[in-house]
Amino acid sequence: MLKFRLQHDSLQMEAGGERKVSCEIAAVAFEREAKLLAAAKLGSSVKVNGFLAARSRSSRTPLLHATQIEFVEGD
Repeated sequence: MLKFRLQHDSLQMEAGGERKVSCEIAAVAFEREAKLLAAAKLGSSVKVNGFLAARSRSSRTPLLHATQIEFVEGD
């Protein structure tokens, strides 16, 4: 198991205008995905698929469970 954080930055369209979006979320990966990330350079661009779940029974904070990780070309 590998715990990590994902940083997202993009420009999105909302209500007819462009909006700069930035956020960070806690994530966890297991098996193959954990090994891929452990070997990755900090700051690498990745595409992540997975699901959101509560961090624990006592914390409703979201945690991204990364089930598929793909490195973006150029990084």
